[in-house]
Amino acid sequence: MKSLNHFSKVIPYLYFISAIITWFTIVNKTEGYPAFLILLFAIPFVWQLVKPNTKLNFSLGITFVCISSYIIIAYISNLMDIVHFSKTFKSLLFYGSIFIPTNFIMALWMIRNSLKRSF
Repeated sequence: MKSLNHFSKVIPYLYFISAIITWFTIVNKTEGYPAFLILLFAIPFVWQLVKPNTKLNFSLGITFVCISSYIIIAYISNLMDIVHFSKTFKSLLFYGSIFIPTNFIMALWMIRNSLKRSF
């Protein structure tokens, strides 16, 4: 049971690392060399897997809750036609509609892990 409990704490980090690797792979096919800068975004998540820190965990969680909330507001305004976006942005919102709620849930999960104090 202890290993299952520990594995549930690392799921958000593994999710964000896999999302960054996917993003890197897509951009690397089109852009090439500049895509390697995307891999820098994975450093805090890998650090959390190696040496967990509650302050870093909480700040990552709050940051991604804010970013995800902003994206959710943009997605809802697109659905309600409040703001008119370009076709490329609409296609990006369509393809990213799976990641939007998942990012929000994973960020909340990271905040919950940091508030437990037993991380």
